Amino acid sequence: MKITRSGSSPSNPGPEDYFTGTVRIDPLFQAEEPGRTSGAHVTFEPGARTAWHTHPAGQTLIVTFGRGRVQRDGGPVEEISQGDVVWFPAGEKHWHGADADTAMSHIAIQESIGGTPVTWLEKVADADYNG
Repeated sequence: MKITRSGSSPSNPGPEDYFTGTVRIDPLFQAEEPGRTSGAHVTFEPGARTAWHTHPAGQTLIVTFGRGRVQRDGGPVEEISQGDVVWFPAGEKHWHGADADTAMSHIAIQESIGGTPVTWLEKVADADYNG
């Protein structure tokens, strides 16, 4: 058994290469071998968002606060809010972030394949973000 105490992992800003706007990442867990799942609580200020990206084994988002937006490549921008759960299948190009006027937080859970949990792509253009 392993207990990770609240506040034992420092908060980190979302790197500018992969995020637009103010984003805070609070690590929650990283599985030990042979496990490969990790999770983080991510907070987006209004208008903040990820870049386009994919996950080799998919990703689950559990919205814990506020309102946000998600989009898969070729699909419409969808609104999400507290209590919603979003699943992106393996390899699906997508982005997620806060609504333009409201902050949003979610728990992000993903698995690593070959040591890689995510492949980052280009930033989301304002036109895409605004739908």
